[in-house]
Amino acid sequence: MGRTPAFCGVILAADDIAQLPWPPRTTASAPGDTFLSAAIRLFFSHVDVVLVVAGANADALAPVVYANGASLVLNPDVNPDPAFSQFSSLRIGLREVLNRGRDAAMITLADRPPVRMETLAALESAFAHATTQRKWAVVPEYQGKHGYPILAARDLIEAFLKAPETSTVLAVEQAHSTEIAYIPVNDPLVKTEVDTP
Repeated sequence: MGRTPAFCGVILAADDIAQLPWPPRTTASAPGDTFLSAAIRLFFSHVDVVLVVAGANADALAPVVYANGASLVLNPDVNPDPAFSQFSSLRIGLREVLNRGRDAAMITLADRPPVRMETLAALESAFAHATTQRKWAVVPEYQGKHGYPILAARDLIEAFLKAPETSTVLAVEQAHSTEIAYIPVNDPLVKTEVDTP
């Protein structure tokens, strides 16, 4: 029987959306969570190490990262093109996952609301089954659209790290789609993206 993979949480947070309030609130409501703090806490319900990859916004994010027990990882080469910036941040985060002796990662983006707790539990359960079927990852699907968080085993981590620097997350995922288990979930948050001011 194989051993259980050691997960590490990875949150890509080079985007200032990480600092927006979650859930959304009116100006009259009390301060609460941000996208980033809520994502960190969600991941800590399933892992003991959470890495937040930041860019030029690292100083602004540091208080939230450290107050919530996560570790800050700096991407010094944030590319103005969001697709390449995201991929370089992912690779930096995944290198740190391996440096910390972990062999699996829960990956999400800071411009996504945190998914429901039961969704993450279902994905983790599906991952345990999928890896026995030699799958490299579990990706949630809502109404046919892929989303986050992605649960990646070492094989997919290494595929991301070996891909050309000019690649994208989507390109690597598509190149290895037969090694990925796409799991339907009843949670629209897996595909919700906040990309408007």
